[in-house]
Amino acid sequence: MGKKLFFVVLVLGLFGPMAALISVPFLTNVALAAKGHAAEAVEHAKEAIEHGKQGHADVLVKHAEVALKHAEAAQKEKANPHLAEGIKGLKDAVEHGKAGHADVATKAAENAVMHLSEAK
Repeated sequence: MGKKLFFVVLVLGLFGPMAALISVPFLTNVALAAKGHAAEAVEHAKEAIEHGKQGHADVLVKHAEVALKHAEAAQKEKANPHLAEGIKGLKDAVEHGKAGHADVATKAAENAVMHLSEAK
C-alpha cells in the first residue's frame, strides 16, 4: 500500500492536475477495497430491510441478493461462523421475498445483519 501511495504522490507532483484526474479512480478503488465484502453485505442487507418494512418485497430481494454475493465473497476470503449464519439469513430473505412475504423476509434480513455485523 505504501508503494502505491508513493506512486500516486509522485505522479501528482510530476504531472499536476492531469494526474489527479487519472488517480482519482485508482484511489476510489483502494477505498472500496478497504471497505470489505462483509461491510458491503451489511449495507445492502440494511437497504433490503428498509424496503421490506415498506412492503417492497421485490426490491428487498434485489438488495438481499447483492448482500448475499458480498457475504459469500467474504466467507471465501476468511471463513467465519457469523458470515455463515448471515448467509443463511440472506438466503431466507431472498426466498421469502420472492414469495412476496416482505415481513418474513425483513426479519430474515435483520437476523442476517446481526450476524454479518459481528463478522467484521
